[in-house]
Amino acid sequence: MHKTAVIAAALIATAAAQAEEPENYIKYRQAMMSAIGGHTGAAGQIVRGKVSPEGALAMHANALATLNTDIGSLFPEGSDFGETRAKEEIWSDRAAFDKAAGDAKTATAAFAAAVAAGDEEKIGAAYRDVGESCKTCHKQFRQKKN
Repeated sequence: MHKTAVIAAALIATAAAQAEEPENYIKYRQAMMSAIGGHTGAAGQIVRGKVSPEGALAMHANALATLNTDIGSLFPEGSDFGETRAKEEIWSDRAAFDKAAGDAKTATAAFAAAVAAGDEEKIGAAYRDVGESCKTCHKQFRQKKN
């Protein structure tokens, strides 16, 4: 038993050290951005009246608000390399990036609030604001696909 505990502790320590590697932040960031894109796209289908799964719009809106709580933390120092479309400006103009991330946080929170209130007009406008905040940030801080 004692030997097993030592091995387990070593594996946990190794995993914890690897968790802080910049490459892992890049993979995590990409997964988070994919999740945001998925919820945004799914919410758009509902907002546009293409589908109407009961309760799903609130789930997507709340997920977007949660996922956008701290976008800046997805781009820590040292994660500005590798297979990524993140532009160097994220790190060189951090104030502008943090503002854009804050705008996304505000827009997604407002969208979730509009959905919770059930006001169809406000939901549509709030969803458009989410799209604009994403588009503005991507234009400034994300490279186009090759």
